Amino acid sequence: MEIEKLYEDERTAIAIILLDNYDDLTQGMDDQRKSSINSLVTSLLDKWARDNGVFFKRVSSERFIAVFNEHILQQLEKGKFSILDEIRETTAKQNVPLTLSIGVGSAVSSLPELGTLAQSSLDLALGRGGDQVAIKQANGKVKFYGGKTNPMEKRTRVRARVISHALKDIVLDSDKVIVMGHKNPDMDAIGSAIGILKVAQMNEREGYIVINTQQLDSSVLRLMEEIKNKEELYSRFITPDDAFEMITDETLLVVVDTHKPSMVIEERLLNRIDKVVVIDHHRRGEEFIKNSLLVYMEPYASSTAELVTELLEYQPKRSKIDMLESTALLAGIIVDTKSFTLRTGSRTFDAASYLRAHGADTVLVQKFLKEDVDTYIKRSKLIEEVIFYKKGIAIAAAKTDQVHNQVLIAQAADTLLTMDGVVASFVMAKRSDDTVGISARSLGDINVQVIMEMLNGGGHLTNAATQQVCSIDEAESRLKAAIDEYLEGGQKE
Repeated sequence: MEIEKLYEDERTAIAIILLDNYDDLTQGMDDQRKSSINSLVTSLLDKWARDNGVFFKRVSSERFIAVFNEHILQQLEKGKFSILDEIRETTAKQNVPLTLSIGVGSAVSSLPELGTLAQSSLDLALGRGGDQVAIKQANGKVKFYGGKTNPMEKRTRVRARVISHALKDIVLDSDKVIVMGHKNPDMDAIGSAIGILKVAQMNEREGYIVINTQQLDSSVLRLMEEIKNKEELYSRFITPDDAFEMITDETLLVVVDTHKPSMVIEERLLNRIDKVVVIDHHRRGEEFIKNSLLVYMEPYASSTAELVTELLEYQPKRSKIDMLESTALLAGIIVDTKSFTLRTGSRTFDAASYLRAHGADTVLVQKFLKEDVDTYIKRSKLIEEVIFYKKGIAIAAAKTDQVHNQVLIAQAADTLLTMDGVVASFVMAKRSDDTVGISARSLGDINVQVIMEMLNGGGHLTNAATQQVCSIDEAESRLKAAIDEYLEGGQKE
């Protein structure tokens, strides 16, 4: 046993360290300032490496390699990789808010494989918004640390144009385009699906949207009522079975507003269609649609509708976006940003302005988003159960015998966040599928994504969720344990 432990402790681990936003921040700086920032970061990392017994080497202005063993990795994990906070806080004092992303490969003996694991861990950390550590093990499990800051807007117009042209080429190489969102689609999923349908039409290809009519909330049902008046658009909505019958080897599947195979409306379509494109704005999780032709994932975007709107701007102008299509896309942006208050960048307003110029009707959006009095009362009853757990953390658990839908649970969490003194809100209730749904929201000081991931969920820094197969009481104690673990890890309170 002693020898086995010694062997495991001594196994090599490789880390690739990247300064997330070095190029952006040092652009336009004079050499002296750039050099002082460089030496500040290098000396902090050097000291961290020396203190922890890590071999450390700079390979470019923004990239470093570190080599250490499993025992040292365990020590670094215990300290929750405090170097992330140190770099962020020290550089912020210099008005150059640099952040680190670290990808670690561990638990395999082959060095090339370790390097590959480290690089794919780094890609995963960057795909989730940077400022965090991802540790990938040979069994496919990934651990995350950090990720406290809201990701900076790193998308460029050039990237949107390049992705748009790549998408156009893939669409032209296909005989038809099938678009699919996540289960229980919301306004963002439906709006962005309509946007991609338009991309297909602009490239003179047939397009269809897969939808399950049993899984729609009231706002999406109102949108569908409006779409029924437009036969040309309404005929493009099909069931999963219809889609299955019409696919060929040349069919393209575009998945919007999710990147998890288990979340799509019909997983069989994923397995049957070879050509897949993924467009999403959620932070990347472990589960991911494999072998995609094109992935456009931007956690810096407010919504998938915003991303799709930008792609539409660079498509051939064979047909114009009409009022209803642009209204559906705008509704997606409004819902996901809570009327332009959360996760809103300058590009969000650009996209909204483009849609408004193409006839998007803001009054119609309000009509879609109206709620009935019963829902309002149910939500208020849910909020009535609120308790304050730790400073600024509100938890509301429904009475055990009541069943609520996920949308209502999410809305209750949103409402709690608007209350004075609340920095993070968690709402849980029984769902119709016998699970307990938990919705989490925060203003950005607390990373609810990390807390939900401890409970096998996920999402964004300020907006996340999970489902638990247990009783409400059990879910509440699991949640409190996850919050405790998060706060003990040196995170902001």
